Amino acid sequence: MGESDPKIQEGSRIKGEPLSRCPGPSVRDLALADTNPVPEFLYTDVYENLGSEPIPAARYTDPAFFELENQKMWPRVWQFAAREEDLPETGDYVVYENAGKSFIVLRQQDGSVRAFANVCLHRGRKLKTEDGWTAELQCPFHGFTWNNDGTLKQMPCRWDFSHIRNEEMKLPEVSVGRWGGYIFIRQSSEGPSLEEYLAPMPDHFKRWRHEECATAVWVGKVVPANWKVVMEAFMESWHTVITHPQLLPFTGDANSLYNIYGDWVNMTVTPFGTMSPHIDPQGKEQQWIVDEFVKYNGRSSDNYDDGSAADGGYNVNVPEGTSARAALGASLRETTTRMFGHDVSFASDAEMMDAILYNVFPNFSPWAGFQPNIVYRWRPWHDVDHCLMEVRVITRVPPGQPRPKAPPMKFLGLDQKWTEAPELGILGDVFEQDMGNLPHVQTGLKATMTGTVQLANYQEIQIRQFQNTVAKYVNGEL
Repeated sequence: MGESDPKIQEGSRIKGEPLSRCPGPSVRDLALADTNPVPEFLYTDVYENLGSEPIPAARYTDPAFFELENQKMWPRVWQFAAREEDLPETGDYVVYENAGKSFIVLRQQDGSVRAFANVCLHRGRKLKTEDGWTAELQCPFHGFTWNNDGTLKQMPCRWDFSHIRNEEMKLPEVSVGRWGGYIFIRQSSEGPSLEEYLAPMPDHFKRWRHEECATAVWVGKVVPANWKVVMEAFMESWHTVITHPQLLPFTGDANSLYNIYGDWVNMTVTPFGTMSPHIDPQGKEQQWIVDEFVKYNGRSSDNYDDGSAADGGYNVNVPEGTSARAALGASLRETTTRMFGHDVSFASDAEMMDAILYNVFPNFSPWAGFQPNIVYRWRPWHDVDHCLMEVRVITRVPPGQPRPKAPPMKFLGLDQKWTEAPELGILGDVFEQDMGNLPHVQTGLKATMTGTVQLANYQEIQIRQFQNTVAKYVNGEL
């Protein structure tokens, strides 16, 4: 089959003309050869042919467009604000800030979570500037105090505010949604429910149960590029061939599957344990694939070992007649079950090793499967040219053990490198390879003479979906 020929998979749900796919083993081919059954949604094509129109470069560089996002998009979307383990006890709170707004996400007495504008209604000082615990919300400026449910508790010099009723001083509240251990907020009271917004993720994640996980690692870094530039770098895998060449021996980069679901959700499946189609397979053995995976994969459970492994690492031997994927899947199922106490013997090889990444509009991206999972979040950082990229790694909590409180985020500034967070392991080196591109993408977009960005029809279809949704919000269509 030629590279320009569409490869239509059985059971696909494609709107419009099918798009061309790279030769070589498809995600479906690998799924049908898996050791255990693979959920059908992980190998079924679901997308709409979105065309080939270029994207205006100004969306990444224009301060006026940046302001339109702040005014028309961010208040109307569900935003991942915290994990449940960030605020486990009554009175625990998280300060969530984005696009010029600040909110207090606070655990209530009954275990519920509420979110309030983090602004004193007297003279406008922020009530809280960092995460913590509180019995009340008191302004450090004059002492106006609110109960943790947002009702006014005390107004100093009450005699001088006869013109204000206590009911008028209730802290403004925003919508809160909770799913899978994640806490979301939305400033607008209008729009789809969280479940509608996330669909079909809640159904897919029933297998992987992120509510059973807790944050083991949390690192954030300021990046000198627009938040969309940085996020979109994680919406396609085919930059691996140039940017991350060390991953090619075990990564089917150009054979990835890209699904889109409506306006807000998409999913990528990039197969691991199989060679990139950019590598000549002549003379390459299955053991070589496994050895390179063990060396450079940054997400496997052994990277977050509790020290119980005899040698602190693991070796995987590929028996004669066995594929690299099958050997890795068997090893990872055993290691994961031993380390975290959850029996994953039923899990497919795909769910144990593949890069299964969901992107939720506008800035939340959790990996899926049964390994320790990466969770990304991107937020604008003061201006159109900078953003804060956050990386969490969540691991499964053993049965019967309490969920540990999340560690505070390690903050890396502009002049620091991802490798200065050793807790990220080899992931820090991979992110630094991305940093070799992204600041230069931002400056290049400002220097462009065409004023546009060109996208691949299939491998960058998620970027087009994402950009279409941004435009819908900015134009008042959503």
